[in-house]
Amino acid sequence: MRKIEIADLVAKKVGLTKAKTEEAVEEILHQIKTALSQGEDVVLRRFGTFRVRQKSARIGRNPKTGEEAEIAARRVVRFYASKNLKAMVDGESS
Repeated sequence: MRKIEIADLVAKKVGLTKAKTEEAVEEILHQIKTALSQGEDVVLRRFGTFRVRQKSARIGRNPKTGEEAEIAARRVVRFYASKNLKAMVDGESS
């Protein structure tokens, strides 16, 4: 599912125009990205948590040549699904 499809479904559900709904979806995603870029966790109850994690520098290997290369330290985003989301995906009703 793409972002525009989410906005269309929300527009139909809540009765807003597609333009306003797209604007709202964009702003929600912007706020999530901003919080994550500042190192904050984003907790969406009954959906899941986005958490920023620090990965340290390490030595990796180019699979094509076998040559070693240093992989720089970086921050990555992890998503942890809530129990409710896991149950829903698994087909259980909650």
